[in-house]
Amino acid sequence: MPIHPIDSADDPRLLAYRDLTDVALRKKSEPESGVYIAESAKIIERAVTCGHTPVSILMAENWLAKMRLLLPSISDNDFEDIDVFIGPHDVLEELTGFHVHRGALAEMIRPTMASLESVLAGAQRVVVLEDIVDHTNVGAIFRAAAGLGIDAVLVTPECADPLYRRSIRVSMGSVFTLPWTRIPNWPSSINELKEQGFYTVAVSPQNIGGKESQDLRQFTGTSHDRIALILGTEGEGLTAASLDNCDQSVHIPMSNDVSSLNVASAAAVVFWALQGAG
Repeated sequence: MPIHPIDSADDPRLLAYRDLTDVALRKKSEPESGVYIAESAKIIERAVTCGHTPVSILMAENWLAKMRLLLPSISDNDFEDIDVFIGPHDVLEELTGFHVHRGALAEMIRPTMASLESVLAGAQRVVVLEDIVDHTNVGAIFRAAAGLGIDAVLVTPECADPLYRRSIRVSMGSVFTLPWTRIPNWPSSINELKEQGFYTVAVSPQNIGGKESQDLRQFTGTSHDRIALILGTEGEGLTAASLDNCDQSVHIPMSNDVSSLNVASAAAVVFWALQGAG
C-alpha cells in the first residue's frame, strides 16, 4: 500500500479526518458521505475482519512499525490501493482536534443499512434505543447486548450514530457484529414489533394504562417467546407516546434513595436478568 508522509493539516487528501471532535458536524457529514471513522489498530482490524472496506489510514509516524503487523492483513483482503498517511503528532492533533494516541484512524466505507425485516428475522430478544444521544452510552449498550444474549438492536431516527468513532470504540467493535438498523416511524412502529410477535417492554418505573410497572425480578419469571426492550433517552427516559404503545413497563428495584441507573448500566442489568427468561 502507498505510504504518504504529511506535514500539513490542510492537506486536501485528509478531509475525512478533519474536526473529528465536532459531533454535530460528524453526525451529518459521515452518513452523507457514506463513511465512518474507525479508531485504533484493534478496531480497524475488527472492521476489516467483519468485511468492512477501508478508504485510507492515518497514523502518527511512530506507529508505522507497529501498524505494519496489521497492514499485511488488510492487503490480503485485496485493499492494496488504499492510502496510508503518516505525520507528526502535532499535525494530526491540529487536523483531528485531539491527540491521536491509539495507533491509527481509518476512513471506512459505511455498510448499507440492513432492513428491519432482516434484522428481526429469527431474533427473540431485541432492544430499541429511543433517542439516546450520548455515543458512549450507545456503545456501552451494544457491548452489553452482544455479551448478554440480545439478538439485535434497533435505533430510532433521533438516536446517536452507532458508527460514530466513540460508539464503535466503547462497544469494542460490537456494532460490527450485532445486527442493527434504524427503525422508522417511531413510535408508531412499535405496532410493527407487536405484529411480528414481540412483547414490547418499556424499561421504566412509569405505569402503562393502569398497569403497574413490574419488578424486573418478577418479569423474568414470565414467559414470552419474543421480547422487545425499549430504553429511553438520558435524563427524561421514554416518551409518553412510547410508553402508551408498550405492552408492559419493567423497572429495576433500587435502594439507598437512588432513583435509577445510567441507561447503559440499566440495560446491562436487564439483559443479564433476561438471559434465563422466556
